[in-house]
Amino acid sequence: QVQLVESGGGLVQVGGSLRLSCAASGRTFSSYAMGWFRQVPGKEREFVAAISGSGGNAYYADSLKGRFTISRDNAKNTVYLQMNSLKPEDTAVYYCAAETASRPYYFDYRRYDYWGQGTQVTVSS
Repeated sequence: QVQLVESGGGLVQVGGSLRLSCAASGRTFSSYAMGWFRQVPGKEREFVAAISGSGGNAYYADSLKGRFTISRDNAKNTVYLQMNSLKPEDTAVYYCAAETASRPYYFDYRRYDYWGQGTQVTVSS
């Protein structure tokens, strides 16, 4: 069982930055791929970014490349999402998730096994 707890969301102005954190329980954190997704009401959960267990490979939604950066600290069992140059369309609930498969896919939220409770990010114009 893996428990995930996000933090760092909030209200920010257009062009501002936020860093989301996701703290994970468990002793095998470094073996899990981790992902960030976001969701707005009435829409499907959207892939934001993902990172391999070692942190050596990172993947991003094409529309977010250059503004968002995913990283992880396996010693702290934590994954981060640095979000820069925020836009109103980035407003959403952001979720972190863990994919425990030995060959993770990363991009499809349905492949992830554990989810955090979500943290709201609101970008005001």
